[in-house]
Amino acid sequence: MTLIDNTILFVKKQLQHAEGGHDWFHIERVYKNALLIAQSEECNLTVVKLAALLHDIADSKFHNGDENIGPKTARNFLEQENVDETTIAHVVAIIENISFKGGNVTKTFYSKELDIVQDADRLDAIGAIGIARTFNYGGFKNRPLYDPAIPPQMNMNKEEYKNSSAPTLNHFYEKLLLLKDKMNTETGKKIALARHQFMERFLAQFYSEWEGQN
Repeated sequence: MTLIDNTILFVKKQLQHAEGGHDWFHIERVYKNALLIAQSEECNLTVVKLAALLHDIADSKFHNGDENIGPKTARNFLEQENVDETTIAHVVAIIENISFKGGNVTKTFYSKELDIVQDADRLDAIGAIGIARTFNYGGFKNRPLYDPAIPPQMNMNKEEYKNSSAPTLNHFYEKLLLLKDKMNTETGKKIALARHQFMERFLAQFYSEWEGQN
């Protein structure tokens, strides 16, 4: 068994009861996205693979907002696998810095590997899969689909974004439609544009149906 094989088995076990938008299949899609993007980038592929696989190993949304549990869980696993400290520190830094967090958080860590894994994760938040995940999570949180009387809040801070209970459709404006312009890599930007345009078509159809127009 290789390190990557062991990591996959670990992640599958950890996430076997996870919410549908943050389960093993989300990790697998992000992993595939990361490998695709990495083909066009100079990077440490081992770090990219490990960070993609471990980036949501313990999402703070499902652990009482504890933002340390994910990085800590990843570090403990990698130490048990006897991974060198340089690699561990890099993977943990990616996990700590990958999240959107409302879009108003200053970036303090930079690496090409973070760029790749962050783009891979953001790609899974937009397009057809992103739409499905958004409504899946909205249902999980028992949020209304849409309420015309509740507009999107575009300047939320980190805590406001984390604790928002707004209608699911607002999330498109508060996050999903912003991601196209936040991509780091050329490959990520190209894929994001197509998925962004798909979301725009979906929203146009949604509003049309909401108004009983077709």
